[in-house]
Amino acid sequence: MQIKRIISQHRRDFQAIYVCEHCENEEKSGGYDDTNFHQNVIPSMKCTKCGESASKNYRPLTTKYPTGMVI
Repeated sequence: MQIKRIISQHRRDFQAIYVCEHCENEEKSGGYDDTNFHQNVIPSMKCTKCGESASKNYRPLTTKYPTGMVI
């Protein structure tokens, strides 16, 4: 899965539309805007339709706020 579009964000919590790069299935879910979430959690998310996770060439987004910044 990868983020297609962030719908809303409050501090580091966000709601986004995720899209499967294998079957194009879209899902709405929450997330947390930190480096761990973008680099580890999103690539391991499994699609509810095809069961696949991100491919080896997945490129994570960067965070909106720098690490350690208090919001």
